[in-house]
Amino acid sequence: MPSEPLAKEKHDRRALVLKAVLLVMMVLVSFVACFFARDLSFTVFGWPFHFWLASQGAVLAFIAIVAVYAWAMNRIEAEEGRDEHGPRGDAGA
Repeated sequence: MPSEPLAKEKHDRRALVLKAVLLVMMVLVSFVACFFARDLSFTVFGWPFHFWLASQGAVLAFIAIVAVYAWAMNRIEAEEGRDEHGPRGDAGA
């Protein structure tokens, strides 16, 4: 089937772009946001905002990034007609 290699190539490119974008977001959250957070000098629920951003916000951002990755990869694979059971949707039978 001549269109199958092209579809796989398209999947690989979209998946690599997704991974690159999310990796950049992880770097921004872990290094840039936490580094510049100490300049934010206001309080949230009695805690300094820079403390909250570094300790809680970064963890929540990483969880959100993982959720976005799982959702986007499921969409990419569904567009190709694949799911976790293989190309035909059966469990290997």
